[in-house]
Amino acid sequence: MSEPSNINSVLFLGPADVKDVITMDKAIDLVEEGYRGAAEFPLINAPRRRVHSPEGVRVSNFPGGIAGLGVIGSLTRAESVSHDPDNQVYPYREHPVYLLWDSETSRLNAIMVGEITEKRVGFSSVMALRTGATTGVGIRHLARADCETVGVYGTGGQALHKVLACSCERDIKKYKIYSRDPGNREAFIEKLTPLVDAEFEDLDDPREVCRDTDIVICATNSNVPVFDGDWLEEGQHVITVVGSNNSLVKGGWLDSGRRENDDRTCERASFIVTNWRESVIQDGQAGLMEPIEAGVITWDKIVELGEIISGAHPGRTSPDEITYHANNNGTAASDLAIAQWVYEKCLEMDRGQKIEIPVPGTQ
Repeated sequence: MSEPSNINSVLFLGPADVKDVITMDKAIDLVEEGYRGAAEFPLINAPRRRVHSPEGVRVSNFPGGIAGLGVIGSLTRAESVSHDPDNQVYPYREHPVYLLWDSETSRLNAIMVGEITEKRVGFSSVMALRTGATTGVGIRHLARADCETVGVYGTGGQALHKVLACSCERDIKKYKIYSRDPGNREAFIEKLTPLVDAEFEDLDDPREVCRDTDIVICATNSNVPVFDGDWLEEGQHVITVVGSNNSLVKGGWLDSGRRENDDRTCERASFIVTNWRESVIQDGQAGLMEPIEAGVITWDKIVELGEIISGAHPGRTSPDEITYHANNNGTAASDLAIAQWVYEKCLEMDRGQKIEIPVPGTQ
């Protein structure tokens, strides 16, 4: 048996260990810290990379870290993806896998398998907590302080977590909910009512989502624009989440890139915030690349979320301007910030299973 000095202890955390540890407000703070760190030292993060099998299985990898939190590593997840002309669906989505190394020593601290979920909600959609928290960071820095009414396109887990994030950052009095299925709208409102202290309005007209609202949230599986940019009103903060990758077009699954926004939305926004500018280029993300290629906007209109957080870009400077957060994809700056905190909390809670492995070179 190996001597104790030649053993490293790695914590294995499974789905049951990580599912009920963190709240949305804490996740928002962590994601903000992650993107601030990414702006300070960009080399610690890289864009999401995806590979596809001919049968439609997609693996997404998010490499990076946050030096201030002492973590570097990756998140990897796999899913089966299928399409019709208007929507993307997932017949099967596997548990995500996190690898957490110490950013100072390179020692492997934890292997996490499972979706990290908001403790009040549980599982609803893959990566819903992180995406919602990132939306919350955008609202914190870009939405007007006096926002009271929010319009929401979508009634799935992504939309639910964005409403939770919004309620953390602004004193919202009313949420106006639209999706094409009345039953989905009813179930969505029923689930949110005990979680959020606000009025919920069930809409059957997509136009009404943008009318007399302060924040417009779009959280759907759509492949095509969901709303008309001419519906937007002065002073609104707009969020979309679909960040397509051009592999779907190259592989023959789609004729054109996925997008929830139209060109007019990009044109009317004072500036456009992305999570990671390089991802727009690498993945050929249609929601921004198509209006750039059409000459509707130029690259100088696009800034990164980290630049807003750090103050490198001033963000909103007028209550009348339209701000647009293209929450285009996740990065390790957000995912590992949350995962590292959950790992440390699980240590305190004595969760998980310790795996003893030999120090490299001593096996």
